Amino acid sequence: MFVKNCWYVAAWDNEVPEDGFLARTIAGIPVVFWRDSTKRVVAFEDRCCHRGAPLSKGRREGDCLRCMYHGLKFDRSGACIEIPSQQTIPPQARVRVFPAIQKHRWVWIWMGDATGADEALIPDTHWLDDPAWRCNDGYIHYDVDYLLIADNLLDFSHLPYVHPTTLGGSEDYATVVPKIERTSRGVKVTRWTTNTEAPGFIQKVRPFAGRVDRWNIYDFVMPGVLLMDSGMALTGTGAPEGRRVDAAEFRGCQALTPATANSTHYFFAHPHNFLIDQPEITRSIHQSVVAAFAEDRAMIEAQQARLGMDGGFKMVSLGIDSALSQFRWMVNKQIDAEAKSGGNT
Repeated sequence: MFVKNCWYVAAWDNEVPEDGFLARTIAGIPVVFWRDSTKRVVAFEDRCCHRGAPLSKGRREGDCLRCMYHGLKFDRSGACIEIPSQQTIPPQARVRVFPAIQKHRWVWIWMGDATGADEALIPDTHWLDDPAWRCNDGYIHYDVDYLLIADNLLDFSHLPYVHPTTLGGSEDYATVVPKIERTSRGVKVTRWTTNTEAPGFIQKVRPFAGRVDRWNIYDFVMPGVLLMDSGMALTGTGAPEGRRVDAAEFRGCQALTPATANSTHYFFAHPHNFLIDQPEITRSIHQSVVAAFAEDRAMIEAQQARLGMDGGFKMVSLGIDSALSQFRWMVNKQIDAEAKSGGNT
């Protein structure tokens, strides 16, 4: 059902407390996140090996976690090191531990074969804590299949229709045919819209006096991470061969993490590199993005409801579906490969 041998975004760094727990379901598995004495993130399956009680209702004791049902104590490797009612500890008394890394404000987790958890495979999101950029962190819980949200992100022609007053701009944006390229880990989408109206969210904080050249260039990386170079400049200075003179630039970072077959964690931020000494600008940009993503959520959850009413419904593919079709093919290919190898658990 899910790709397992990959890094998923599990949380923002501030969601995992120094003395406490964060419980979150990732790819159908309950996980508890906590920090050891060095503040490193630890990720356990949120299920005691004894009677299946949630360890997120437990107690941290130094670099150990104690289940508060029958008192079993586990070290950070997942091994049980104490059972109050007996001295002998069965070797199978342990909980599953997942590789977890905090990097550039996101906490990443590897849900599959731990031997393949190479940190080098984590996408670069340094804009999230780069001092030359500013952003606020965002999170939305969707009650939909994460691939429906991926479809939405892989086809921006919906922007002027779903987001006419926020991120959308004018409807000529939807007439542009983007360039789609297959990469080793996903797809790359390049969309330039020249001589178009500036979208509402930018006019609130950095208004343009005339029409603009607008770009959205992004990699959509398995299992569902969007890394986008976007922005706009006055027409004639921002076109593909242009210099981005006095441009408004962004480096969007978005991540889709399936919780269950019909629910998704959506992490996002929209770093900008202009007027970074004015926090009200960052707040305004973030609020516009939140408003736009609420518009997406309303549409996609309504879509999921309609799809759920007819299990035999077949979507009609259009030319604009190229990127999302290729991405879904890559996801299914990896799921099939993991199932055949037995390396996804």
